[in-house]
Amino acid sequence: MSQKLTDHFVLEEFEYSSTAIRCHIDNTIPSCYIPSLRNLCLQVLEPLRLYANEPVIISSGYRCPELNRLVGGVPTSQHLTGEAADIYCEETIRLRQWYVWILDNCAFDQLIWERSKNHYWIHVSCKPDLTQNRQHAFSLLQ
Repeated sequence: MSQKLTDHFVLEEFEYSSTAIRCHIDNTIPSCYIPSLRNLCLQVLEPLRLYANEPVIISSGYRCPELNRLVGGVPTSQHLTGEAADIYCEETIRLRQWYVWILDNCAFDQLIWERSKNHYWIHVSCKPDLTQNRQHAFSLLQ
């Protein structure tokens, strides 16, 4: 049975990684990071889901250290502590609207518009102590 974090998000969405499956990596989230994931959902992802009125797909959630190294994540990645997720939707225009909505309506630490070839996604993070969130938004175009 899936562990529910909020009305629209479950723990397994943040554990799933095709890279981890392909490379036989156990990407199970340590219980100490579940409060951080729940906070990310409560502060950003659930409000976005309600605004968008459509699924918000997690393309990369929690990453264990081995998975983070394998995908080229930085050693200080907030994915390692359950504070970050990469999200996407099929239509780039709607994804850009989501980015602006998060920017204007949510408590976040980092909000990054990212692209690889013709694939776009949003990286968003949120610290458990909301007073430590930097509200740092930028774009990484590759």
